[in-house]
Amino acid sequence: MNLLGAAALLVWGLRMVRTGVMRAFGGDLRRRLGRSLRNRFAAFAAGLGITILLQSATATGLLTASFASHGLMGTASALAVMLGADVGSTVVAQIVSLLPHGLAPLMILAGVVVFTMSRGTRLKDIGRTIVGLGLMLLSLRLIAMAAEPVRSSGILLEVFEALGDEPLLAALMAVVLTVLSTSSLAVVLLVIAFVGGGLIQLPLALALILGANLGSTLMPLIGTATSGPEARRVPLANLIFRLTGVVIALPLLPWITPWVARIEPEPWRQVADFHTAFNLAIAILFLPLIGLVASLCTKLLPERPRGEETGKPHYLDIAALDSPAVAIANAARETLRMGDIIEKMLRQTLEVFRNDDRKLLREVEALDDDVDKLHHAIKLYLTEMGRDAVDKGDQKRSIDVITFTTNLEHIGDIIDKNLMELAAKKIKNKLHFSAEGFAEICNMHARVENNLKLALNVFISNDVKLARRLLQEKVAFREMEWAASEGHYGRLRSGKTESIETSSLHLDILRDLKRINSHLTSVAYPILEATGELTQSRLRKQDGEIGNPAKVS
Repeated sequence: MNLLGAAALLVWGLRMVRTGVMRAFGGDLRRRLGRSLRNRFAAFAAGLGITILLQSATATGLLTASFASHGLMGTASALAVMLGADVGSTVVAQIVSLLPHGLAPLMILAGVVVFTMSRGTRLKDIGRTIVGLGLMLLSLRLIAMAAEPVRSSGILLEVFEALGDEPLLAALMAVVLTVLSTSSLAVVLLVIAFVGGGLIQLPLALALILGANLGSTLMPLIGTATSGPEARRVPLANLIFRLTGVVIALPLLPWITPWVARIEPEPWRQVADFHTAFNLAIAILFLPLIGLVASLCTKLLPERPRGEETGKPHYLDIAALDSPAVAIANAARETLRMGDIIEKMLRQTLEVFRNDDRKLLREVEALDDDVDKLHHAIKLYLTEMGRDAVDKGDQKRSIDVITFTTNLEHIGDIIDKNLMELAAKKIKNKLHFSAEGFAEICNMHARVENNLKLALNVFISNDVKLARRLLQEKVAFREMEWAASEGHYGRLRSGKTESIETSSLHLDILRDLKRINSHLTSVAYPILEATGELTQSRLRKQDGEIGNPAKVS
């Protein structure tokens, strides 16, 4: 029980370090990763460095898969990052295994002091990280202490000795342990501690190290199982890297073990060195071949047809980030794609209400996921531009693009979470609008569709006349919504059955269409404000106040 408790403490300490670093420096690490993709060697170095900080190749792998899924990283670059991450995890194992276990109380004390005395969140997270590192060292010390009585257990020693003669079984056991602990580093440090405590011999330890390396590829595969093919290629390639290395190394262990024993005198150091050498060998073997592996993974997990509406960006070219004007133009083109998806959602929304089509309702909900992905990708892409090269004009245009994409994303949410919910309620309760009421909804819907096209034109052209016309549509739409509401109340007063049954649905749809229209017309505000056609306040000036009333409200 002492041994199991110490192993659990090791996993928990590692988790504290990882979460502390992610909370304190997660944004910086993401930006660093996004900027280090110019060539495979820079990507390799980025993966190595980020993994040393996160102390988890799995975390780096999931982060890399996220970038790939949003089209911000090519498959080849992502594979180079993963090779660097695998080597980085061995550097962490070397560092932690070399630190004196006696530092544990000092580090825990220092971490608690930093955490409790700090007011800023980042310092608190750094304190959390120091506590986690101290707990890892303490756990290794406890494992060494727990190993003393275990060495006197004849049954356990016989089990370990039998496993030493079955390297494949030992490797599979390490795979299971790695998946259960969600950390190959924890299993590697556990094996190093077991060897240092004299519980297991070197041949068994090397087989367990190979299994831990293979097991580390399974968590990212599980984590990206429901993602698109772009995200799943990264963990698949990492599995190919590690599986190839294990298949080659496992049968050669009887010849590798004596060679490893010559590197350093201490067996526990030999285990750490083998772990590093194994991953370095994989990196040296596959770094020149990542293009071929990327092509293989693309064939195994092909892209969705280009014509389908997916959340994968088409125009966000990473190489253009050094040229702000080009990057902003790319983001604007991607925003138009986002607008096309919104237009499709709007068009299908009316069909859902007209035909009570459940299948189409689910398609509309799925399209909102694509809108969310594009919004995230565009926003992340524009924030990665070289800030030193961005002038005020480009900065303003960049903010305008992000603002408009945010409004489009809000429209997608209104359609998905409001209108589709209303449609589901109408279908479930078998409700029907009155002919006059549905005609009012159709007229307002058609006006929204026209205003969407006008808003996209205003967004691209920055034309003042079109912007003025779009803003005037806001006033006209408000009057149209008021007239439709009055018509509905009139039908309620006359006792029309359909109107009474669908009253709340009808008014909620009118309200949601008005909200969508308001988000669309907001693109006109920065254009008219720049030309002086808007004032800061929409309130008319009272007698005696300085200034003119707003020209456009």
